[in-house]
Amino acid sequence: MDIIQRILVFPIEEMPFVFLSLVIAFTVHEFAHAYSAYLFGDSTAKQEGRVTLDPRKHLDIIGTILIFIVGFGWAKPVPVNRNHFKYPRLMGIVVSAVGPLSNLLIAFIGVSMTFLLFGTGTYDTTSGIMAATRLFLNHLVMLNAVLFVFNLLPLPPLDGYRIIEDLAPQRVRIKMHQNVQWGTFVFLLIVFIPPLYAKTLAPLFFFAKFDLVSWLANIVQFIAG
Repeated sequence: MDIIQRILVFPIEEMPFVFLSLVIAFTVHEFAHAYSAYLFGDSTAKQEGRVTLDPRKHLDIIGTILIFIVGFGWAKPVPVNRNHFKYPRLMGIVVSAVGPLSNLLIAFIGVSMTFLLFGTGTYDTTSGIMAATRLFLNHLVMLNAVLFVFNLLPLPPLDGYRIIEDLAPQRVRIKMHQNVQWGTFVFLLIVFIPPLYAKTLAPLFFFAKFDLVSWLANIVQFIAG
């Protein structure tokens, strides 16, 4: 058991809450991509059964495992054919952006529920059910905040790269296509080489889990008066 715990970034007893948070985060993220693409006229994801909230259609084995080992991961990418859009580049940006934005929305909802349940003094916060609820909400907020920031990185195959690709002039887009494999290689180096991870992704995830979540909490408190 100790060996397993050394591999994992989360306590073993918290794994069910982490997994449930992951399922929600990945499923809603990929559904947002698929549904928005379908609304804009591309039925590619619809034909592959991705316009659904069924987690089995969206979870990726490796990306799911990495959540427990390094604290972040990914789901199966949603196939999108921008040629089916009336305005390919504009709608492509929207389709790419709604995924990370859905994670930000989930984080905001999680912060709001935490404030409602534990910041108003309305509920008994000493009960076992409430303790479990608070732990789940904590993981839900942190994981979605990290995924929001992570997916906006300008590296393939992340959403941030797709957004920049659609914003870039044609000559830049051509070069991006020609060198996409090198961008993917850099991404993998950053993810799997600890010194690079510590200098790049780790500070971003620290920002997501503390600064971004703090900002969301301030917004909730401002709205609540």
